[in-house]
Amino acid sequence: MSVPASSDDEISSATGGVERWPVTLPTGEAEISVASQRPTAAWATLVLAHGAGAGYDHPFLVGFTNALAHAGVATVRFNFPYREAGRRMPGPAAHAIATWRAVVDRARGEAPAGEPLWAAGKSYGGRMASMAEAERPLGVAGLVYLGYPLHPPGDPAKERAEHLPRIAVPQLFVAGTIDPFVVPHDGLERAVEACQDAQLTWIEGGGHSFEVKGHKRPADQVGADLAPLVAEFLRARLL
Repeated sequence: MSVPASSDDEISSATGGVERWPVTLPTGEAEISVASQRPTAAWATLVLAHGAGAGYDHPFLVGFTNALAHAGVATVRFNFPYREAGRRMPGPAAHAIATWRAVVDRARGEAPAGEPLWAAGKSYGGRMASMAEAERPLGVAGLVYLGYPLHPPGDPAKERAEHLPRIAVPQLFVAGTIDPFVVPHDGLERAVEACQDAQLTWIEGGGHSFEVKGHKRPADQVGADLAPLVAEFLRARLL
């Protein structure tokens, strides 16, 4: 499959917008906000979930998806139901997993036939995607984690990695070298090595949100700076 470059004109004519999508949770029906962006020459779609303390419209995610559009990657950003309801603390994992399945199923139906569909998430959002995939495959080409929360800060003994080796599709872990959720590094490195097909990319000096001390940048720029390495990983996995 060839990968066309995306021009500014193609980005400006991209289709998409904010919608409300229904999801079925163990407790009943809910609706979530979803923002999609599709450049004219898109060659892949990446479905993206937010971290525990932020929503789908956080500047980090907006900057990341805008930059991916310039690389030819369509994106679908969504809120988990707890965030949609105005709560800051995540709900049950089963709700997040059900939401992931619903969003991926609809995104697949709206993408062109044969276009690769990927799942990605910032911190909590990525971990929930991995749990969904390990429980029962989502039918995606692979997963991307932006700051995988391996363990609570300061408590490396409580790792959240036992399910990762069950994932058969490619996985990309992007992590900051001073992220307290993955320090010391050997825990994440072992977890990645135990996976069937996984790659780890360290961001030197990056924290959990990829902020770098002494290098002040707005959150949207921080997100945008990660897009090229993610796009390159997706390109390398095209069949």
